[in-house]
Amino acid sequence: MDSQQAFHLGQQGLYMLLLVSAPLLLSVLVVGLAVSIFQAATQINEATLSFVPKVVAAVAVLAIAGPWMLTMLVEYIQRTLLSIPGTLG
Repeated sequence: MDSQQAFHLGQQGLYMLLLVSAPLLLSVLVVGLAVSIFQAATQINEATLSFVPKVVAAVAVLAIAGPWMLTMLVEYIQRTLLSIPGTLG
């Protein structure tokens, strides 16, 4: 395996990481922003008020997008494992 192949493999891994984690991170970010705007408007500073909606949003996104995320990861792992013989010999 030369440096170009290693770089390409790392680049594919980072792209897959971003692709799979984006729905979860974006939903938690949007919910956190909405909760912080609500807290600023009402001046309620309760820690659970910011934590519970984020957890609920994360669970909802994992329930909805979880099968897609798992499929993407399994396909990536299959492609990576099947490319090992070509990179070694």
